[in-house]
Amino acid sequence: MAARIGLVKQLHCALLKTKLSALSAGIRRCSALSNSESHKEFTSKRVRRKFIEFFKEGYEHRFVPSSAVRPRGDATLLFVNAGMNQFKPILLGCPDPRSEMASYRRVVNSQKCVRAGGKHNDLEDVGKDVYHHTFFEMLGNWSFGDYFKVEACAMAWSLLTEEYGIPADRLYISYFSGDAVNGLPADEETRQIWLSMGVRPDHVLPFGMKDNFWEMGETGPCGPCTEIHYDHIGNRNAASLVNADSPDVVEIWNLVFMQYNREVNGSLRPLPQCSVDTGMGLERLVTVLQGKRSNYDTDLFTPLLCAIHQCSKAPAYQGRTGEADVGQVDMAYRVVADHIRTLCVCIADGVYPGMTGAELVLRRILRRAVRFSTEVLQAPEGALASLVPTVAHILGEAYPELHIESERIIDLINQNEVQFLSSLKQGRRVIDRTLCNMDKDSTVFPASVAWSLHRNLGFPLDLIDLMLEEKGKMVDKKEMTVLENEYEKLRFQSEEDNGNRVDQLDLHSLAELQSQGVPYTDDSQKYCYSLGSDGQYVFQPCRASVLALYCDGSLVSEVSEGQRCGVILDRTSFYAEQGGQAHDQGFFTKDGLQDVLFPVKSVRLAGGYVVHQVTAAETLRTGDQVQLHLDEASRLGCMVKHTTTHLLNFALRELLGPSVNQRGSHCTASRLRFDFSVKVQGLSDCLSDLIISRMSNTSVCACLKGSLSVSELQQVEELVQHVIRQNAEVHVEEVPLSKAKQITGLRTIDEVYPDPVRVVSVAVPVSDLLNSNTTEQASVELCCGTHLLRTGAIRDFVIVSERQMVNGISRILAVTGDEAKKARETGQALQEELESLAVQVGAASSLSIPAAQMLSKEVGLLMNAVEITPIPQWQRRELQTRLKAMQKTSNTTIRKLEIKEAAFKAKELLVKHSNKRVVVDLIQTESISVLMKTVLQLSKSTPDSMVMLLSHLQLSGKVLCACQVPKGSASGSAIKWAHSVCARLGGNADGSTDVAKGVGNAASLTDITDILHWAEEFAQNKIRKAS
Repeated sequence: MAARIGLVKQLHCALLKTKLSALSAGIRRCSALSNSESHKEFTSKRVRRKFIEFFKEGYEHRFVPSSAVRPRGDATLLFVNAGMNQFKPILLGCPDPRSEMASYRRVVNSQKCVRAGGKHNDLEDVGKDVYHHTFFEMLGNWSFGDYFKVEACAMAWSLLTEEYGIPADRLYISYFSGDAVNGLPADEETRQIWLSMGVRPDHVLPFGMKDNFWEMGETGPCGPCTEIHYDHIGNRNAASLVNADSPDVVEIWNLVFMQYNREVNGSLRPLPQCSVDTGMGLERLVTVLQGKRSNYDTDLFTPLLCAIHQCSKAPAYQGRTGEADVGQVDMAYRVVADHIRTLCVCIADGVYPGMTGAELVLRRILRRAVRFSTEVLQAPEGALASLVPTVAHILGEAYPELHIESERIIDLINQNEVQFLSSLKQGRRVIDRTLCNMDKDSTVFPASVAWSLHRNLGFPLDLIDLMLEEKGKMVDKKEMTVLENEYEKLRFQSEEDNGNRVDQLDLHSLAELQSQGVPYTDDSQKYCYSLGSDGQYVFQPCRASVLALYCDGSLVSEVSEGQRCGVILDRTSFYAEQGGQAHDQGFFTKDGLQDVLFPVKSVRLAGGYVVHQVTAAETLRTGDQVQLHLDEASRLGCMVKHTTTHLLNFALRELLGPSVNQRGSHCTASRLRFDFSVKVQGLSDCLSDLIISRMSNTSVCACLKGSLSVSELQQVEELVQHVIRQNAEVHVEEVPLSKAKQITGLRTIDEVYPDPVRVVSVAVPVSDLLNSNTTEQASVELCCGTHLLRTGAIRDFVIVSERQMVNGISRILAVTGDEAKKARETGQALQEELESLAVQVGAASSLSIPAAQMLSKEVGLLMNAVEITPIPQWQRRELQTRLKAMQKTSNTTIRKLEIKEAAFKAKELLVKHSNKRVVVDLIQTESISVLMKTVLQLSKSTPDSMVMLLSHLQLSGKVLCACQVPKGSASGSAIKWAHSVCARLGGNADGSTDVAKGVGNAASLTDITDILHWAEEFAQNKIRKAS
């Protein structure tokens, strides 16, 4: 046995040497091409370019541009936080087989990454040291079922030591040492690869699961990794400092070998296809190549630090940390430099500061940057946005969207800065008020107030701590932890609810289906429908065979009644949810059991297979024949809404210009949602005004488009309705993706499109668009959705809501057909009700106060109805404007009537109580406002008197109380007087030393008489004591 094992090892080593020898020859050829450049200065741009060219030109890797930092179709992430995120469909075995991604074998790129919020969160560490960042670039190369460990290690070593010229003796290698608990052996193969390449044995070090076993998440592809570490000092053995959190020895490249899949039960299973996923932070690599010890000393940051210094009142950046950084000035430099990069990249990719998810995290980043900029660096308002061109200059070559979106980024930062500075003032008032109401001996500030400031006003928690520390107070940390945990629990539950989807095929089941030759689902019949002679849509019937059943995480041949399962058919007419369109509804019937229905709960795509989620109503087996019954009304509703969405997108662009960008959409049978952003035209003029305003301390102009005006809403509706009335033909054609992208006016979004791709055009044939045979403007988009054949079926269109989700992004909700007609009719009814109320409000001056108050209440109820009822949004805006004016008029009328009544009552009381030092009496009114006004009128006529008036509301038993004492009087306080009286009536009061009001309860008039005497005696006693 020992001899056999020895022979196997010898054969493995021989094979390894042969492989390395062949690879080294290729590496030498590649290196010879660039040797003349090896001594040039390594700028960050050149380092990035060199990495991509090395793999692209030397090893036939496909360059794939960075995806946006907003994850594409991945609800588990707030931001893209690793290079592999956009390739997860490949690693999980479920890319669309028709997409370009399905053909990827070797890939290289530089991925924009953000680590702030969620599992990987570096936000609070940024600024404290010289290497943490919220935004960074991940250089990476991938192999999807192509090369593996030998090639990956050899290429990495060649790039670092030969292309970048890093001394080999400064590099240390870590590899996986194995794990007995998981039954994993040491990765001796990787160790041997490094040794055979000439790496010294004392530079190849074993580490366990924590450091050298990479996992995507709690489940999914994973495997051992080998990391390359760099010693900044050199000329020593630094093996003991590897993975020891030493700033002198840092990891620069991680090579992950995807060999296993972590199952739901925690076990590990070998993957059907091994992959390589490598990641190297550009910032750290540039730091090494430029001979620096801090990322912030490289050309990725030094221009920013210089720009910050020029617009602030702080001394120049000196790179200090910890206690040496007096006043946290250098920390502030690092925070602002890091955060402005993150803000620019996120906003350019369509993530705007907001109140939930990634938008909320970005809001916190922006506000943290504003705080350090204005409070620590003493930079003027607007300084943060002035750094945007510098960021675009540094990163724009790799990410041109930063140049394109610079103006939008500047506007959003400026708007949010103004809002935050206003919130700071409001928050300080809340803190001061809370401190005033606290027991003077207490040092613990209520966590509920701190949490409210943090969640609602965006107050950074560390700022709250600093403000309280100045006043000798601190937040109750235990209570704060409870509140944070409750919030996280609710958020997690919400994510779970959102993630409660169809039983998705796991990686092994997908591989098993492919190995068994199970064909991808033919879903072309979802497009098989026509218009009948009666003008009604006719959907072709669909019969199918059950090819596979997926239940409880594995493929099965049979499911029993009551079991929930995923059903894969050879063909389907059901639309799987994608492209912003909801999945189809309907049911199956099985041959021989036509009266037993298998309702389809949801439909999803998984790697070319359409998975129908079904709860079995009877035994279902692979091979069974089924008839698919589509809910035609629901499908037609989705078709109407999807085609209307295209028309809406087109109308917005026609009206507002080409800067309109779709930010998301969703169509169901009942309504459509469309999110978009747009910049106003003439923005350069607006920016000039902005610069002038900074110089003259005038207000900031906002250049981002806000909500649509009434006129714009009407015009958008009319543009869509015009195409509906035309009953225009909807043209659909499958064309090669490269050809489709050449169509003038084509609208695309950040999606992975199949190739060939469906082009959907309204009114103009796709062939004319491809051949440029028309100058007519048309709605044309790449779309996999189901659409109408003619637009007339939409019948009507109404925008029922349009509002700003966050600054710069608007959301439209719209309805069609009967719902649109109903919205118009409801709007007309509310319009008529308003006209009737307007007449009454105009004549309200002749009413009694109760009648005028009732009329005001009716105006308020109509305002609420207009706010929540589905009606045309343009009409809602008009009605709201008029109702606000009516409410103001009504309130003015009531106030005048109250003043008139108060004057009359005060005149009567003046006659009754002339020359009295204390006036206490009972009057009849149901309004605390009238009571207070009467007190003020009476006090004005008798300025030296203490006045208190009560009113008894006999139906409710309540007693209203109002009082005033002479200003600066030594006879007592109005609030104490009112509080004492109301307390005897079981109530309370508030106010000031001069004026107060309150409420209590009295069972009878006798009680009122008693309290009147008591109140007068109370005041008389105060006067006697004062004299």
